[in-house]
Amino acid sequence: MPYRYLEDATVADIAFEAWEDTPHKLFSTAANALMNGMIERLEKIENKQELKVELENDSLEMLLFNYLQEFIFYKDAKQLLLLPSGVNIEFKKNQYYVSSTLYGENIDYSKHDLLIDIKAVTLYRFTLEKRATNWYAYVLLDV
Repeated sequence: MPYRYLEDATVADIAFEAWEDTPHKLFSTAANALMNGMIERLEKIENKQELKVELENDSLEMLLFNYLQEFIFYKDAKQLLLLPSGVNIEFKKNQYYVSSTLYGENIDYSKHDLLIDIKAVTLYRFTLEKRATNWYAYVLLDV
């Protein structure tokens, strides 16, 4: 998997870094890392519901931040565990746009091995950058 948890980054929160060769893949990988922080086995999330998320921002970095927050919002507001099945990013008229199809199901405590409750993505050290061979993100999650 192209992400890893950073155990020594913080005491009360969790952090991960993710890397991929395109921003589309990085958004998807970062969403999976976020969800994998909450649920032990992502393959237990079945495709029982689908929804479309469309966001825009003038910063690609903040677009990733907002995109990740959507997963937490749906978990908190609708009790949905979601995963990305497609991510499309465009840049036009000085704005970045992401459209993504998410799939998942309602939380089932007898089925889903919940680990921790992630409350938010934080801006502390939040990073999205293009490196020599890939795109890289550092994300700190408030638990």
